Amino acid sequence: MDRAGTLAALHRGDLAGAREIRLPDGLDAFPSDLHGLTDSLELLDLGRGTYALPDDLGRFRRLRVLFCSGTPFPRLPPVLGECPALGQVGFRGCGIAEVPPDSLPPSLRWLTLTDNRIATLPEALGQRPLLQKLMLSGNRLAALPESLAGADSLELLRAADNRLERLPPWLAHLPRLAWISYASNPAEPAAAPMSAPVVPWSEVGVGELLGEGSSGRVHRATWPGPGDVALKLFKGAVGSDGLPDREIAASLTAGRHPAVIGALGAIGGHPDGTPGLLLPLVPADWPVLAGPPSLASCSRDVYDPALRVGPQTVRTLAGCIAGALAHLHGRGLMHGDVYGHNILWDGARGAATLGDFGAASTLPAGAAGGAFARIETLAFGILLGELLDRCEAPPPELRDLKQACSASHPSARPRLREVAEVLAA
Repeated sequence: MDRAGTLAALHRGDLAGAREIRLPDGLDAFPSDLHGLTDSLELLDLGRGTYALPDDLGRFRRLRVLFCSGTPFPRLPPVLGECPALGQVGFRGCGIAEVPPDSLPPSLRWLTLTDNRIATLPEALGQRPLLQKLMLSGNRLAALPESLAGADSLELLRAADNRLERLPPWLAHLPRLAWISYASNPAEPAAAPMSAPVVPWSEVGVGELLGEGSSGRVHRATWPGPGDVALKLFKGAVGSDGLPDREIAASLTAGRHPAVIGALGAIGGHPDGTPGLLLPLVPADWPVLAGPPSLASCSRDVYDPALRVGPQTVRTLAGCIAGALAHLHGRGLMHGDVYGHNILWDGARGAATLGDFGAASTLPAGAAGGAFARIETLAFGILLGELLDRCEAPPPELRDLKQACSASHPSARPRLREVAEVLAA
Protein backbone atom coordinates (compact mmCIF):
# COMPACT_ATOMS: atom_id res chain seq x y z
CA MET A 1 0.00 0.00 0.00
CA ASP A 2 1.39 3.43 -0.91
CA ARG A 3 1.41 6.33 1.55
CA ALA A 4 -1.75 7.96 0.22
CA GLY A 5 -3.54 4.63 0.47
CA THR A 6 -2.29 4.23 4.03
CA LEU A 7 -3.78 7.60 5.00
CA ALA A 8 -7.12 6.66 3.47
CA ALA A 9 -7.10 3.29 5.24
CA LEU A 10 -6.27 5.02 8.52
CA HIS A 11 -9.28 7.32 8.15
CA ARG A 12 -11.53 4.31 7.39
CA GLY A 13 -10.36 2.51 10.51
CA ASP A 14 -8.82 -0.34 8.53
CA LEU A 15 -5.44 -0.29 10.31
CA ALA A 16 -6.35 -1.52 13.79
CA GLY A 17 -3.30 -3.00 15.49
CA ALA A 18 -0.88 -1.59 12.89
CA ARG A 19 2.76 -1.47 13.97
CA GLU A 20 4.13 0.72 11.15
CA ILE A 21 2.52 3.78 9.53
CA ARG A 22 4.11 5.85 6.76
CA LEU A 23 1.99 8.84 5.70
CA PRO A 24 2.28 11.11 2.63
CA ASP A 25 3.71 14.62 2.52
CA GLY A 26 1.35 17.52 3.01
CA LEU A 27 -0.24 16.85 6.41
CA ASP A 28 -1.32 20.03 8.16
CA ALA A 29 -2.34 18.31 11.40
CA PHE A 30 -1.47 15.18 13.33
CA PRO A 31 -4.12 12.62 12.26
CA SER A 32 -6.45 12.04 15.20
CA ASP A 33 -7.11 8.50 13.93
CA LEU A 34 -3.59 7.57 15.03
CA HIS A 35 -4.75 7.70 18.65
CA GLY A 36 -6.48 4.38 18.08
CA LEU A 37 -3.04 2.81 17.68
CA THR A 38 -1.42 3.90 20.95
CA ASP A 39 -0.99 0.28 22.07
CA SER A 40 0.47 -1.07 18.83
CA LEU A 41 2.29 1.62 16.82
CA GLU A 42 6.07 1.18 16.72
CA LEU A 43 7.11 3.20 13.63
CA LEU A 44 5.56 6.46 12.49
CA ASP A 45 6.69 8.49 9.47
CA LEU A 46 4.60 11.66 9.17
CA GLY A 47 6.32 12.92 6.04
CA ARG A 48 6.94 16.56 5.20
CA GLY A 49 4.09 18.85 6.27
CA THR A 50 3.07 21.70 8.58
CA TYR A 51 1.72 19.69 11.51
CA ALA A 52 2.57 19.85 15.22
CA LEU A 53 2.99 16.86 17.47
CA PRO A 54 0.25 16.28 20.08
CA ASP A 55 0.92 16.99 23.75
CA ASP A 56 -0.05 13.42 24.60
CA LEU A 57 2.43 11.71 22.24
CA GLY A 58 3.71 9.86 25.30
CA ARG A 59 0.57 7.70 25.14
CA PHE A 60 2.25 5.84 22.28
CA ARG A 61 4.07 3.58 24.73
CA ARG A 62 5.50 1.26 22.05
CA LEU A 63 6.63 3.93 19.57
CA ARG A 64 10.28 3.21 18.70
CA VAL A 65 10.84 5.19 15.48
CA LEU A 66 9.57 8.66 14.54
CA PHE A 67 10.33 10.61 11.35
CA CYS A 68 9.24 14.23 10.88
CA SER A 69 11.98 15.41 8.50
CA GLY A 70 11.26 18.47 6.38
CA THR A 71 8.49 19.77 8.66
CA PRO A 72 9.08 23.19 10.28
CA PHE A 73 9.80 23.02 14.01
CA PRO A 74 11.45 25.90 15.92
CA ARG A 75 12.79 23.40 18.44
CA LEU A 76 12.91 19.66 18.92
CA PRO A 77 9.54 18.93 20.56
CA PRO A 78 9.90 18.31 24.33
CA VAL A 79 7.05 15.81 24.15
CA LEU A 80 9.48 13.32 22.55
CA GLY A 81 11.05 12.82 25.95
CA GLU A 82 7.78 11.40 27.24
CA CYS A 83 7.92 8.42 24.85
CA PRO A 84 9.55 5.62 26.86
CA ALA A 85 10.41 3.31 23.94
CA LEU A 86 11.41 5.95 21.38
CA GLY A 87 14.90 5.09 20.14
CA GLN A 88 15.17 6.58 16.65
CA VAL A 89 14.29 10.22 16.01
CA GLY A 90 14.59 11.87 12.58
CA PHE A 91 14.13 15.67 12.23
CA ARG A 92 16.27 16.54 9.22
CA GLY A 93 15.88 19.93 7.54
CA CYS A 94 13.25 21.26 9.96
CA GLY A 95 14.77 24.65 10.79
CA ILE A 96 15.31 23.57 14.40
CA ALA A 97 17.30 26.08 16.46
CA GLU A 98 16.88 24.64 19.95
CA VAL A 99 17.17 21.17 21.48
CA PRO A 100 15.66 21.21 24.98
CA PRO A 101 17.02 18.57 27.36
CA ASP A 102 13.48 17.24 27.86
CA SER A 103 13.18 16.47 24.13
CA LEU A 104 15.67 13.60 24.32
CA PRO A 105 13.89 10.28 24.98
CA PRO A 106 15.40 8.03 27.67
CA SER A 107 15.83 5.17 25.16
CA LEU A 108 17.44 7.34 22.48
CA ARG A 109 19.63 5.26 20.16
CA TRP A 110 19.74 7.11 16.81
CA LEU A 111 19.26 10.87 16.51
CA THR A 112 19.20 12.65 13.14
CA LEU A 113 19.29 16.46 13.24
CA THR A 114 21.09 17.06 9.93
CA ASP A 115 20.61 20.40 8.14
CA ASN A 116 19.07 22.53 10.89
CA ARG A 117 20.10 25.75 12.72
CA ILE A 118 21.29 24.29 16.02
CA ALA A 119 24.06 26.25 17.76
CA THR A 120 24.23 24.36 21.07
CA LEU A 121 23.24 20.94 22.35
CA PRO A 122 22.28 20.07 25.93
CA GLU A 123 24.60 18.11 28.21
CA ALA A 124 21.71 15.64 28.59
CA LEU A 125 22.66 14.23 25.17
CA GLY A 126 25.65 12.44 26.67
CA GLN A 127 23.43 11.03 29.40
CA ARG A 128 21.51 8.72 27.07
CA PRO A 129 23.28 5.38 27.63
CA LEU A 130 21.95 3.72 24.45
CA LEU A 131 23.04 6.52 22.08
CA GLN A 132 24.72 4.76 19.16
CA LYS A 133 24.31 6.99 16.09
CA LEU A 134 24.36 10.81 16.06
CA MET A 135 23.80 12.82 12.86
CA LEU A 136 24.56 16.53 13.29
CA SER A 137 26.02 17.71 9.95
CA GLY A 138 24.88 21.03 8.55
CA ASN A 139 24.21 22.95 11.76
CA ARG A 140 25.84 25.85 13.65
CA LEU A 141 27.53 23.99 16.48
CA ALA A 142 30.60 25.70 17.91
CA ALA A 143 31.24 22.84 20.34
CA LEU A 144 30.02 19.38 21.25
CA PRO A 145 28.59 18.70 24.72
CA GLU A 146 31.37 17.59 27.07
CA SER A 147 29.01 14.93 28.38
CA LEU A 148 29.54 12.99 25.14
CA ALA A 149 32.95 12.05 26.54
CA GLY A 150 31.00 9.47 28.53
CA ALA A 151 28.91 8.21 25.60
CA ASP A 152 30.42 4.73 25.67
CA SER A 153 27.84 3.31 23.23
CA LEU A 154 28.38 5.96 20.53
CA GLU A 155 29.54 4.29 17.30
CA LEU A 156 28.86 6.83 14.54
CA LEU A 157 29.13 10.62 14.67
CA ARG A 158 28.45 12.98 11.78
CA ALA A 159 29.40 16.58 12.65
CA ALA A 160 30.54 17.99 9.30
CA ASP A 161 29.69 21.53 8.14
CA ASN A 162 29.36 23.12 11.56
CA ARG A 163 31.40 25.77 13.42
CA LEU A 164 33.53 23.52 15.61
CA GLU A 165 36.66 25.40 16.67
CA ARG A 166 38.39 22.33 18.09
CA LEU A 167 38.18 18.56 18.02
CA PRO A 168 37.81 17.42 21.63
CA PRO A 169 40.60 14.92 22.45
CA TRP A 170 38.06 12.63 24.10
CA LEU A 171 36.55 11.86 20.69
CA ALA A 172 39.56 9.68 19.90
CA HIS A 173 39.14 7.81 23.20
CA LEU A 174 35.48 6.78 22.93
CA PRO A 175 35.63 2.97 23.13
CA ARG A 176 33.08 2.18 20.40
CA LEU A 177 33.36 5.14 18.03
CA ALA A 178 34.20 3.70 14.60
CA TRP A 179 32.81 6.17 12.05
CA ILE A 180 33.29 9.94 12.30
CA SER A 181 33.09 12.97 10.03
CA TYR A 182 34.12 16.50 11.01
CA ALA A 183 34.92 18.03 7.61
CA SER A 184 34.08 21.67 6.76
CA ASN A 185 34.63 22.87 10.31
CA PRO A 186 37.25 25.44 11.41
CA ALA A 187 38.72 22.59 13.49
CA GLU A 188 39.49 20.48 10.42
CA PRO A 189 43.16 20.84 9.45
CA ALA A 190 43.92 22.15 5.97
CA ALA A 191 44.18 19.40 3.38
CA ALA A 192 47.27 18.73 1.29
CA PRO A 193 47.33 20.62 -2.04
CA MET A 194 45.60 18.74 -4.83
CA SER A 195 46.93 18.22 -8.32
CA ALA A 196 44.25 16.87 -10.61
CA PRO A 197 42.93 18.00 -13.98
CA VAL A 198 39.74 19.97 -14.43
CA VAL A 199 37.98 18.29 -17.34
CA PRO A 200 35.73 20.45 -19.53
CA TRP A 201 32.17 19.16 -19.66
CA SER A 202 32.32 19.27 -23.44
CA GLU A 203 34.96 16.51 -23.43
CA VAL A 204 32.84 14.04 -21.46
CA GLY A 205 30.42 11.62 -23.08
CA VAL A 206 27.66 10.70 -20.62
CA GLY A 207 26.27 7.17 -20.73
CA GLU A 208 23.83 5.05 -18.76
CA LEU A 209 23.02 5.54 -15.08
CA LEU A 210 24.99 3.06 -12.99
CA GLY A 211 23.69 3.98 -9.56
CA GLU A 212 22.39 6.70 -7.28
CA GLY A 213 23.06 7.62 -3.66
CA SER A 214 22.14 10.40 -1.28
CA SER A 215 24.86 12.71 -2.61
CA GLY A 216 24.67 12.12 -6.35
CA ARG A 217 24.22 9.97 -9.44
CA VAL A 218 26.88 7.85 -11.11
CA HIS A 219 26.93 7.36 -14.89
CA ARG A 220 29.12 5.43 -17.25
CA ALA A 221 31.07 7.97 -19.28
CA THR A 222 33.87 8.39 -21.79
CA TRP A 223 36.82 10.76 -21.56
CA PRO A 224 39.39 11.06 -24.35
CA GLY A 225 42.61 9.43 -23.22
CA PRO A 226 41.51 7.22 -20.29
CA GLY A 227 38.48 6.02 -22.28
CA ASP A 228 35.67 4.48 -20.19
CA VAL A 229 35.27 6.08 -16.76
CA ALA A 230 32.57 6.70 -14.18
CA LEU A 231 31.01 10.15 -13.81
CA LYS A 232 29.52 11.26 -10.50
CA LEU A 233 27.24 14.29 -10.63
CA PHE A 234 26.41 15.77 -7.26
CA LYS A 235 22.96 16.84 -6.13
CA GLY A 236 24.33 19.87 -4.30
CA ALA A 237 22.42 19.62 -1.01
CA VAL A 238 23.84 19.03 2.46
CA GLY A 239 24.14 15.29 2.87
CA SER A 240 24.04 13.28 6.07
CA ASP A 241 27.85 13.09 5.91
CA GLY A 242 28.63 16.65 4.79
CA LEU A 243 28.98 18.96 1.79
CA PRO A 244 29.53 17.85 -1.84
CA ASP A 245 32.50 20.25 -2.21
CA ARG A 246 34.27 18.48 0.63
CA GLU A 247 33.63 15.06 -0.91
CA ILE A 248 35.08 16.31 -4.20
CA ALA A 249 38.20 17.63 -2.47
CA ALA A 250 38.66 14.40 -0.51
CA SER A 251 38.21 12.25 -3.61
CA LEU A 252 40.95 14.24 -5.36
CA THR A 253 43.23 14.12 -2.32
CA ALA A 254 42.82 10.33 -2.15
CA GLY A 255 45.09 9.91 -5.16
CA ARG A 256 45.74 6.64 -6.97
CA HIS A 257 45.76 3.21 -5.34
CA PRO A 258 44.55 -0.14 -6.73
CA ALA A 259 41.96 -0.48 -3.95
CA VAL A 260 40.78 3.15 -3.83
CA ILE A 261 38.13 4.67 -6.09
CA GLY A 262 39.75 8.10 -6.01
CA ALA A 263 39.01 10.83 -8.52
CA LEU A 264 40.76 11.13 -11.87
CA GLY A 265 39.65 14.71 -12.28
CA ALA A 266 36.95 17.27 -11.56
CA ILE A 267 34.29 18.43 -14.00
CA GLY A 268 34.29 22.06 -15.10
CA GLY A 269 31.80 24.01 -17.17
CA HIS A 270 28.65 21.94 -16.59
CA PRO A 271 25.77 23.90 -18.19
CA ASP A 272 23.83 23.91 -14.92
CA GLY A 273 26.87 24.48 -12.75
CA THR A 274 26.56 20.94 -11.34
CA PRO A 275 29.78 19.76 -9.69
CA GLY A 276 31.11 16.39 -10.76
CA LEU A 277 34.00 13.94 -10.64
CA LEU A 278 35.50 11.46 -13.06
CA LEU A 279 36.30 8.17 -11.31
CA PRO A 280 37.88 4.87 -12.34
CA LEU A 281 35.32 2.49 -13.79
CA VAL A 282 35.04 -0.66 -11.69
CA PRO A 283 34.13 -3.85 -13.63
CA ALA A 284 30.39 -3.95 -14.22
CA ASP A 285 30.02 -7.40 -12.67
CA TRP A 286 31.56 -6.40 -9.33
CA PRO A 287 28.79 -6.31 -6.71
CA VAL A 288 28.54 -4.21 -3.57
CA LEU A 289 29.76 -6.22 -0.60
CA ALA A 290 26.78 -5.39 1.62
CA GLY A 291 23.66 -3.28 1.89
CA PRO A 292 23.53 -0.15 4.09
CA PRO A 293 22.33 -0.30 7.69
CA SER A 294 18.62 -0.79 8.28
CA LEU A 295 16.41 0.72 10.95
CA ALA A 296 16.89 -2.43 12.98
CA SER A 297 20.66 -2.80 12.49
CA CYS A 298 21.28 0.94 13.15
CA SER A 299 25.04 1.16 12.58
CA ARG A 300 25.66 -2.25 10.99
CA ASP A 301 25.47 -3.19 7.32
CA VAL A 302 22.99 -5.76 6.07
CA TYR A 303 24.60 -8.72 4.28
CA ASP A 304 23.05 -11.27 1.96
CA PRO A 305 22.21 -14.22 4.25
CA ALA A 306 23.57 -16.56 1.59
CA LEU A 307 27.01 -14.92 1.45
CA ARG A 308 29.83 -17.33 2.30
CA VAL A 309 33.52 -16.62 1.75
CA GLY A 310 36.62 -18.77 2.06
CA PRO A 311 39.62 -18.00 4.28
CA GLN A 312 41.83 -16.81 1.43
CA THR A 313 39.05 -14.61 0.07
CA VAL A 314 38.71 -12.94 3.47
CA ARG A 315 42.47 -12.42 3.65
CA THR A 316 42.60 -10.91 0.16
CA LEU A 317 39.60 -8.64 0.65
CA ALA A 318 40.73 -7.47 4.06
CA GLY A 319 44.22 -6.85 2.68
CA CYS A 320 42.83 -4.68 -0.11
CA ILE A 321 40.85 -2.50 2.29
CA ALA A 322 43.61 -2.26 4.89
CA GLY A 323 46.02 -1.23 2.14
CA ALA A 324 43.54 1.36 0.88
CA LEU A 325 43.12 2.86 4.35
CA ALA A 326 46.85 2.88 5.02
CA HIS A 327 47.30 4.76 1.73
CA LEU A 328 44.63 7.31 2.70
CA HIS A 329 46.06 7.82 6.17
CA GLY A 330 49.45 8.35 4.60
CA ARG A 331 47.92 11.20 2.63
CA GLY A 332 46.45 12.71 5.79
CA LEU A 333 42.90 11.59 5.03
CA MET A 334 40.44 9.56 7.08
CA HIS A 335 37.70 7.84 5.08
CA GLY A 336 35.07 8.05 7.83
CA ASP A 337 32.67 5.52 6.30
CA VAL A 338 34.46 2.16 6.13
CA TYR A 339 31.49 -0.10 5.42
CA GLY A 340 30.71 -3.02 3.17
CA HIS A 341 28.17 -0.88 1.32
CA ASN A 342 31.06 1.35 0.15
CA ILE A 343 33.11 -1.61 -1.10
CA LEU A 344 32.89 -3.17 -4.56
CA TRP A 345 34.49 -6.59 -4.92
CA ASP A 346 34.92 -9.32 -7.51
CA GLY A 347 32.45 -11.61 -5.76
CA ALA A 348 34.85 -14.56 -5.63
CA ARG A 349 38.57 -14.13 -5.01
CA GLY A 350 38.44 -11.05 -2.78
CA ALA A 351 39.79 -8.26 -5.00
CA ALA A 352 38.06 -5.10 -3.74
CA THR A 353 37.95 -1.31 -3.96
CA LEU A 354 36.83 1.30 -1.43
CA GLY A 355 34.86 4.32 -2.61
CA ASP A 356 32.54 7.15 -1.49
CA PHE A 357 34.44 9.94 0.26
CA GLY A 358 31.39 11.82 1.48
CA ALA A 359 32.37 11.37 5.13
CA ALA A 360 36.13 11.90 4.68
CA SER A 361 38.01 14.34 6.91
CA THR A 362 41.58 15.58 7.12
CA LEU A 363 43.54 13.99 9.96
CA PRO A 364 45.20 16.23 12.54
CA ALA A 365 48.98 16.32 12.60
CA GLY A 366 51.18 14.37 14.99
CA ALA A 367 49.93 12.24 17.85
CA ALA A 368 46.37 13.56 17.56
CA GLY A 369 46.22 12.31 13.98
CA GLY A 370 47.42 8.88 15.06
CA ALA A 371 44.73 8.77 17.72
CA PHE A 372 41.96 9.71 15.27
CA ALA A 373 43.26 7.22 12.71
CA ARG A 374 42.74 4.44 15.27
CA ILE A 375 39.03 5.24 15.21
CA GLU A 376 39.16 3.90 11.66
CA THR A 377 41.08 0.85 12.84
CA LEU A 378 37.96 -0.11 14.81
CA ALA A 379 35.79 0.31 11.69
CA PHE A 380 38.15 -2.03 9.87
CA GLY A 381 37.98 -4.49 12.77
CA ILE A 382 34.18 -4.51 12.59
CA LEU A 383 34.35 -5.12 8.83
CA LEU A 384 36.84 -7.95 9.30
CA GLY A 385 34.60 -9.50 11.94
CA GLU A 386 31.62 -9.38 9.58
CA LEU A 387 33.67 -11.18 6.93
CA LEU A 388 34.90 -13.80 9.38
CA ASP A 389 31.33 -14.43 10.52
CA ARG A 390 30.62 -15.47 6.93
CA CYS A 391 33.77 -17.51 6.51
CA GLU A 392 33.58 -21.29 6.25
CA ALA A 393 36.75 -21.82 8.32
CA PRO A 394 37.90 -18.53 9.86
CA PRO A 395 41.69 -18.56 10.37
CA PRO A 396 42.66 -18.07 14.04
CA GLU A 397 45.25 -15.44 13.15
CA LEU A 398 42.58 -13.32 11.46
CA ARG A 399 40.37 -13.66 14.53
CA ASP A 400 43.31 -12.41 16.58
CA LEU A 401 43.81 -9.49 14.20
CA LYS A 402 40.14 -8.62 14.44
CA GLN A 403 40.38 -8.61 18.23
CA ALA A 404 43.43 -6.36 18.15
CA CYS A 405 41.70 -3.87 15.84
CA SER A 406 38.61 -3.88 18.07
CA ALA A 407 40.34 -3.19 21.39
CA SER A 408 38.17 -1.05 23.65
CA HIS A 409 41.15 1.17 24.44
CA PRO A 410 41.90 2.91 21.10
CA SER A 411 45.57 3.35 21.96
CA ALA A 412 45.93 -0.46 22.02
CA ARG A 413 44.79 -0.81 18.40
CA PRO A 414 47.38 -1.19 15.64
CA ARG A 415 47.82 1.40 12.93
CA LEU A 416 46.31 0.39 9.63
CA ARG A 417 49.74 0.42 7.98
CA GLU A 418 50.71 -2.31 10.43
CA VAL A 419 47.49 -4.21 9.69
CA ALA A 420 48.14 -4.01 5.96
CA GLU A 421 51.66 -5.33 6.45
CA VAL A 422 50.37 -8.30 8.48
CA LEU A 423 47.81 -9.18 5.83
CA ALA A 424 50.36 -8.85 3.03
CA ALA A 425 52.92 -11.08 4.74
